[in-house]
Amino acid sequence: MSDDRPSLAIVGGTGALGSGLATRWAAAGYPVILGSRSAEKAEAAAREIAAANGAPAVRGLDNAAAAQAGDIVVVAVPFSNHDAVLDEIETAVAGKIVIDATVPLIPPKVATVQLPPHGSVAQATQRRLGDGVRVVSAFQNVAAHKLREGTAIDCDVLVCGNAKEARDAVIALIEAIGLRGIDAGPIANSVAAEALTSILIGINRRYKADGAGLRITGLAGS
Repeated sequence: MSDDRPSLAIVGGTGALGSGLATRWAAAGYPVILGSRSAEKAEAAAREIAAANGAPAVRGLDNAAAAQAGDIVVVAVPFSNHDAVLDEIETAVAGKIVIDATVPLIPPKVATVQLPPHGSVAQATQRRLGDGVRVVSAFQNVAAHKLREGTAIDCDVLVCGNAKEARDAVIALIEAIGLRGIDAGPIANSVAAEALTSILIGINRRYKADGAGLRITGLAGS
């Protein structure tokens, strides 16, 4: 049953990555809330996602209401919308874990690494939201369409954040949807995961791969 599981608010939940994560977590029994700038759009998308394993029906709300309703908040929005979305949810996420999956992709050169001038997107989120919010960077290197397909994904997820208990909580959520989370240390290390997305996009193009991923070798159970 979902009673002892945190509710997950996915801001940007109608996009490819957000809806893919929502599909996986709802199927795994987690209460899921989709957030969008349009509550109507979020509600329509929520009706397309099936909950299972005791989870309630997926809900759709506007971004601020979704962030307020969720125990853990996931930010899965395009880089161009990131600052505006933080404006919407800032007051609603105090004291919570915020998982930031945003990647600094700047068209047209999305296969070229273009990190923000002062580090990573996740670092900027932590500075913006303050120490009362535990920001965790994750999911930048997972192919969104594979999440929606529901099949096994040969990919690890790097998890960065300054609070170990927050990293551990996110790793548990990752394992619940059939992936392996790797504790990659403090939020400063999120620059590596964000940069890898552009590299993987280039690899996909050059090798005609269907969503190349990252696999950490040499660990117990690898």
